[in-house]
Amino acid sequence: MDYDLIIIGAGPAGYVAAIRAGQAGLKTAIVEKKNVGGMCLNWGCIPSKAMLESAKYFSRLSLASEFGVEGIDPKKLSFSWEKGVKRSERIVRRLTKGVEFLLKKNNVEIITGTASLEGEGAVVVDNRNLTAKNIIIATGSYPRPLPFKVQEKKILNLENMFSMKDIPHKLLVAGEGPVAAEVSQLLALIGRDVTFIKTAEKVFPALDDYLNTYITRRFETMKIKVIEGSQGFDSINVGDYEGIVNCMPRKGIRPSGSLKPDTNDSFYITDDHFMTSVKGVYAVGDVNGRSIYAHAASAQALAAVNHILGITETMETERVPLTIYTDPEIAQIGKTEQQLTTDGVEYKVNEFPLSANGKALTEGNPEGILRIISEPKYGEVLGVQIIAHNATDMISEAAAYMAVESTVWDVARTMHAHPTISEVFLEAGSDAIGTPVHK
Repeated sequence: MDYDLIIIGAGPAGYVAAIRAGQAGLKTAIVEKKNVGGMCLNWGCIPSKAMLESAKYFSRLSLASEFGVEGIDPKKLSFSWEKGVKRSERIVRRLTKGVEFLLKKNNVEIITGTASLEGEGAVVVDNRNLTAKNIIIATGSYPRPLPFKVQEKKILNLENMFSMKDIPHKLLVAGEGPVAAEVSQLLALIGRDVTFIKTAEKVFPALDDYLNTYITRRFETMKIKVIEGSQGFDSINVGDYEGIVNCMPRKGIRPSGSLKPDTNDSFYITDDHFMTSVKGVYAVGDVNGRSIYAHAASAQALAAVNHILGITETMETERVPLTIYTDPEIAQIGKTEQQLTTDGVEYKVNEFPLSANGKALTEGNPEGILRIISEPKYGEVLGVQIIAHNATDMISEAAAYMAVESTVWDVARTMHAHPTISEVFLEAGSDAIGTPVHK
């Protein structure tokens, strides 16, 4: 069978590429060996965020009396992991069915099986030979093995963790980055005894030091014990823990076959249009190692399909929002203070705390801050960092500002509804131009 485009992998990179290609009239097939939606919808982004919301809701119930709700005894509250999982599964089914509908609506053929690359434009799926003018690899990534020996039965990978009926009490979380922090907090919020061992110097290597310092302090207040990986993994007594959660840095999942585009470590090397070293073969999402975020994967997928269609505009990879669904949430976009210092770029930082924001106080979520990093001469916004219960939603406003190279004057003169959390942008922008109102 001959196609204009074959996509390997049906996660947020693959299915977005397929829908865009189908809309553009390309004869498209998408190959998926498991479930449409990939890791993100089935056992990553969506299940983990659903369970996080359940955990946050459970934790917040202890504050009910402060809001005037009587009759709830915090001592009698308990968390059912099984019921939380069932809720997440209902959400997953709804979303995956929606993706399947959109693929069929746009005339994308869904092929179930394991694909291998067997030459330029040649894909084999379980002994079925397919050809295409272009191929997009969107096979994602998977956590690397744990750096210490442990019984296999004790290892909890996210793929099975969010389908378990119950979760052990004493747990060790190993890794770094958003997933490790989110899982550590999720387990702590539902009363588990959590130890987190870092595999990098910082919890979030890509985040500003200010945010890393904050999350470290937050772990302390939540009684999450932190072990520095530099102390040596051999010193860990894994027998002390009932389960080990693998949140290690990821490695790319590459299709087998005789066609082998160039790689660096386990990730495909791609150009500005996400094409590999083989003409007509693209790699988007986790498998190229540029970002672990689903929204970045989808954006890369659109850029790759656009290039196939003859649109040569490149994607701005420096302005991908970094989002962490901790409690409170953390988000960042643009340059960090450390990057600007290393590059020798002058900058200034203006902040506004949520503790002075009316909406945050009424909601009972006063913990957090907005930080705007700007260039002092012309005021261009270089970076934004947010700690807030809805930081992952708020960062989109910063992304819009930066997409059009806005200045702090633009931020300061943007009218924000009152009372809203987003007013902190107005306040920080006004502070940046020297006309603070509530500071």
